[in-house]
Amino acid sequence: MRFIALATAVLAFTASAAQAHTGHPLDSAGSGAMHPLTGLDHLLAMLGVGIWAAHIGATGDRRATWLVPASFVVVMALGAAVGLSGATLPLAEAGIIGSVVLIGLLIAATSRLPLWAPMSVVALFAFCHGFAHGAEMPSSLAYGAGVLAATIALHGVGIAIGLLACRLSCRLGVRIVGGALALAGIALAAT
Repeated sequence: MRFIALATAVLAFTASAAQAHTGHPLDSAGSGAMHPLTGLDHLLAMLGVGIWAAHIGATGDRRATWLVPASFVVVMALGAAVGLSGATLPLAEAGIIGSVVLIGLLIAATSRLPLWAPMSVVALFAFCHGFAHGAEMPSSLAYGAGVLAATIALHGVGIAIGLLACRLSCRLGVRIVGGALALAGIALAAT
């Protein structure tokens, strides 16, 4: 229960510090890896995908633990390619913030959905995340690889948090973490 309280406090108190694009250089894998780690909206969304996938995997289809994050990574890469092309997606930032709120609410709801549903939801938001990354990055494979590596790592951390929350007090723990994530997303939208 202490873990859940700590996670809730961290999410709630750090939400106002959101800075999705911190001006780091765009020329290396290390720079790419820093982007999802320094933008709170990206960070929370990646953790949320992992938490949600872990919960679905622990309470239903075990394949979700890896298929949901994998769908995010693949579609995020596609979104980045579109962003690199110079196309426009006017609501990409709204989709990013919306992903934090909606994924948090879906985690908190702890409802059972067929596997294709969470994979589709995260794919939609992954496109927005990928587009935003692609639109601001140079045509650098190293930078893109860094973004993907950090995304995968954050999904792994989210999976660990989700599994821990399930083990401590499955429904209640996951609901609290999901609710905190949704509140953090709402706070991000307000800033």
